[in-house]
Amino acid sequence: MPPWKLAETTYGAVQNEHYEVAVLPLGATEPHNLHLPYGMDTLEGDFVGGVLCQAAWDRGAKVVLLPTIPYGTQTNQMKFPFALNLNPSTLGAVITDLVESLVRQGILKIVLLNSHGGNDLKWLLRELYGRTPAQLFLCNWYQVFSDVYQEIFQEPDDHAGEMETSLALAYWPDLVGRRVDGTLAADEGRMASTRFEAVNRGIVNANLDLMPSPRLIFHEWDKHGTCSGLSARAYFETTRKARAAVKIPPEYHELSAVKTLAPAEIEEAFIKVNPGLSASAIAVVCARKRLSEVRICMSKDLQFRACEETDRRACRRDEVVMPPMRGT
Repeated sequence: MPPWKLAETTYGAVQNEHYEVAVLPLGATEPHNLHLPYGMDTLEGDFVGGVLCQAAWDRGAKVVLLPTIPYGTQTNQMKFPFALNLNPSTLGAVITDLVESLVRQGILKIVLLNSHGGNDLKWLLRELYGRTPAQLFLCNWYQVFSDVYQEIFQEPDDHAGEMETSLALAYWPDLVGRRVDGTLAADEGRMASTRFEAVNRGIVNANLDLMPSPRLIFHEWDKHGTCSGLSARAYFETTRKARAAVKIPPEYHELSAVKTLAPAEIEEAFIKVNPGLSASAIAVVCARKRLSEVRICMSKDLQFRACEETDRRACRRDEVVMPPMRGT
């Protein structure tokens, strides 16, 4: 029995170990289209947690995997049979009690390994900050590869779509519903229409790696995407390709402190690492003394092009402040 998997080990084995990190997977009980099991999120929590803890243990980490909590927040799905709900406050109380139990045993590093999109737990981390000596880490494992998601899957979904179906076919094929002809017993997965157009677009989660907030994504589509002649999906796929075509100068990656630079210096750095980019195709924009954005003009086929409209908004200051940021 693995010493890192609490559900399968014994007190006799545990009392001889000194654990330093606890991983608490968070699952759910809910329908997953017509073809995946109700316990999909819980199965994933067990599996992903097991893979991670095994790898950590093999590298010397004193980690213990706790049993997955099989219920989560389902307030938006309660009309479906057996979508079993824990209100956010209830789930938060359960986690708080478990954290307190672990702290009493001397475990002060706790990873909340979340498998269910309805378990929005950032508020809980903020509430417990300063109230517990434990360090809490929230990991939505299904979002950690968002930068390469579209290289693997065609559809930007994380509930009963390509990603979860692939996992089920790989590890729990006997639990995947199929028709007599062998095809998946799933509907087409089309979302019901709502009165909120932004929700109908279904584009937010797939683009949070490109733009840091849903509000910015909505703004981008409303102001620029709607007049592009492209569908929302096609527009943001093109946006992603445009981003991939522009290299950020390596000296601006992962800044640990603010930098004060001349706008011309920033432009020169971008031009240096982007062959074909000229000064007439780039402009540094500032808000007072702070760098706001670097604007680069591209043609429809994503080639750099000159554009006067960009230069008109260029920063006229001698210097701007570049805050610490993460570049890729």
